Amino acid sequence: MELHTFSIAAHDPREGSFGVAVSTARPNVGSLVPFVSLDGAIATQARVNTELGRQGLALLQAGVALPVALAALLEMDPERERRQLHGVDRAAHFVFTGELCVPWAGHLEGEHFTVAGNMLTGPEVLQAMGEAFQTARAEGAELSQAILRALEAGQAAGGDKRGKQSAALLVASPDPRMYHNLRVDDHPDPVGELRRIYQVVEEQSRQIQEEYGLEGLRLFSRVKW
Repeated sequence: MELHTFSIAAHDPREGSFGVAVSTARPNVGSLVPFVSLDGAIATQARVNTELGRQGLALLQAGVALPVALAALLEMDPERERRQLHGVDRAAHFVFTGELCVPWAGHLEGEHFTVAGNMLTGPEVLQAMGEAFQTARAEGAELSQAILRALEAGQAAGGDKRGKQSAALLVASPDPRMYHNLRVDDHPDPVGELRRIYQVVEEQSRQIQEEYGLEGLRLFSRVKW
């Protein structure tokens, strides 16, 4: 499936968490692009091959470094030049944009994060995402908040040049929260709706903690990755 999109994959060493946030002008992006575990975060997009995400996480769990794992999987993929694949583990990044990805297409990488997109309005989308993520982290934002802010910045800078339809946020954390697994599958403003849902669930989490305590919150927050 073709999913021309923009996304961020990131790691927070303080939390031990990994996350992906993504948006596109097609429905249901959250079911295809983001893959996370406590070993790493991977986004597979353009002509999506979800096996790159599944097998990539399996190789990370087996102790293979992310660049080695993803490069090997792409080498075996006959359609690799139509793929866009990026991610992070605890020690390294990986970014790949195939030569046949629809322009504008490209990627950036920085400390503990990668951003990538294809069929974008231009490179300013990724630049805005990287800057927003770094600012959020410098301000002490938790990983889920930082990648959401990056996604918002990418959309504000132009995002997918066809428009917008779906968005998702997925985080794997040793201390999970209900707002770590959110999807907007079809909406005229998916990133804005993702923010609204994030805030609703964040408030619900505060209420649960007030009523049941921190251990109760942890029980309710055992979300799927």
